[in-house]
Amino acid sequence: MADHAPHHAPLALPDDPQLVTNITHFARALRVAGLPAGPGRVADAIRAVEAAGFTARADFYHALMACFVSRPEHRAVFDQLFRLYWRDPRYLEHMMSLLTPQVRGLAEERQARAAEKRAAEALLHGVARDVPEMPEGAPPGTEIEIDATLTMSREERLKTLDFEQMSLAEMAEAKRVIARLSLAVPPLKSRRSVPDSHGARADWRRTMRQSMKRGGEIAAIARKAPRTRWPALVALCDISGSMSSYSRAVLHFLHAVANEKGAGWARVHAFTFGTRLTNITRHLAQRDVDAALKAAGAEAQDWEGGTRIGACLEAFNRDWSRRVLGQGAVVLLITDGLDRDEPARLAAAMERLHLSARRVIWVNPLLRWEGFAPKAAGIRAMLPHVDTFRAGHNIAALEGLAAALSQPGDAGEKARLMRMMAEG
Repeated sequence: MADHAPHHAPLALPDDPQLVTNITHFARALRVAGLPAGPGRVADAIRAVEAAGFTARADFYHALMACFVSRPEHRAVFDQLFRLYWRDPRYLEHMMSLLTPQVRGLAEERQARAAEKRAAEALLHGVARDVPEMPEGAPPGTEIEIDATLTMSREERLKTLDFEQMSLAEMAEAKRVIARLSLAVPPLKSRRSVPDSHGARADWRRTMRQSMKRGGEIAAIARKAPRTRWPALVALCDISGSMSSYSRAVLHFLHAVANEKGAGWARVHAFTFGTRLTNITRHLAQRDVDAALKAAGAEAQDWEGGTRIGACLEAFNRDWSRRVLGQGAVVLLITDGLDRDEPARLAAAMERLHLSARRVIWVNPLLRWEGFAPKAAGIRAMLPHVDTFRAGHNIAALEGLAAALSQPGDAGEKARLMRMMAEG
């Protein structure tokens, strides 16, 4: 953990230093934040701390983490709760400020650390937070400046919030909104044809067969039209540490797409990658989204780990591209492009992926920053080999994917960033 002090540093407990009381309160906050911190784990944690001692912060941190963290995706929230509860001497005031956007302002709120807002909400569960009132003795006409976003409708504001900075309640509401999203795709015209009385082309072979029934007399000219077929959607989702919050939201979106009838996709395939490639397609078939993602998370063991995009794309090209990229498949690549592999290796893997797919759409949450520029070597290696480059940090960005799919010529931000690469 990056936040805990050196091994020899003394432990700084909150005002009430009673071991059982503090660990129980800490476990209650973990439970509110979504971690399975039941009474059994609380008892285990108390015994573990008593056995390991708590004169060193690192020992205390690892003892609690071993008892309360059983899944990789729980690590970020645990780290923030530990930092806020056991380290910050003014943790209560700090958490209150995190949950008061009227005072802080939306821009500052979005710069909070990942999972910090959720940790703050868990620790302050049940604590009243009022809107600032008029100062006592203030002259008539005095105005209190509050965030203008409060005047927006709840759902409209939710659509513009960054996934990484959502609270527990906001993320739960966002998942319900995402479940209603649609990603319809227009059909493709095949070279094969089907009989169609209003078709633009004459079907001479069928015309002659019908005439043979009348002794060679042609009573009518049969018509035909191109057969329509539906492409497959193949999603490659980065689940490394920097992409964890966004990947979970996108996987909720893919679950909704995979289970939507009549959207047009022949099949929806999903793969996760971090340090290795994992096929989670069969889990998306479950109707219960929570059960589906729980099963997918259990199979993908590299959640919130490192990133080896080049190696994972090579594995996909070698083992899966022939199986899932046939018949004009569309590839949805969700990653920030920050890779540890050699740029030349990544570029070669991306080029092969682009040649195998009908279209490659790159969704990158880093586009949420106005000053984003393609400076990272991984981004510069990948960008020339995609058709569309779009943001993917909030609900509004996911809604924009539908527009990108309906317009074959939509390149998103690719053209602008390619110019920046040429100039730089």
